[in-house]
Amino acid sequence: MFSISLGDESLGCNAQLRPLEPWQAEEFLAHMNRARDYVGEHIGLADRATDLTSAREFLTGYAQKQAADAGRIYGIWLDGTLVGGVLFRIFDATAGNCEIGCWLEPAAAGRGLVTTASRCLIDWAFGQRGMHRVEWIASAANARSLAVAKRLGMTREGVMRESFLYRGVRRDLEIWSVLATEWQPA
Repeated sequence: MFSISLGDESLGCNAQLRPLEPWQAEEFLAHMNRARDYVGEHIGLADRATDLTSAREFLTGYAQKQAADAGRIYGIWLDGTLVGGVLFRIFDATAGNCEIGCWLEPAAAGRGLVTTASRCLIDWAFGQRGMHRVEWIASAANARSLAVAKRLGMTREGVMRESFLYRGVRRDLEIWSVLATEWQPA
């Protein structure tokens, strides 16, 4: 199994980015139980993995997406504990477009883990897969996610007003992107 270091161990941060697979459903569910309120503030992942069956189904869905070259999911481990993740929610190699997303539990926030992990995904998408465009779509109310898009050097393209129905409330979505010609690899 591969892992990519996300933190400086000399500073006491032993963080890794690794594939997140169906056999890890119990660990994923335990993580979601710790993160549910924080993650559920803005994204539906908290509502999709509520028991072992649904956690396994969620991860299996991404295993199937990866087999079809249509998406991928990776976990972020901090000191051996799953604390979040990043994913290619959409991956269209033919069109050269993909969308990445993220989530994190509160105990791991503020360390730059999502930004660093997202940078790894974008580097791979452009450098290895020859993608043309990477998108970041988030609730306009999700300041933490929008801050990551800014730190990654993405361009805010616009707002889709009230386009996202979440827990009975219509929310605006912001669309951010970066093109291969604009990307500065790490």
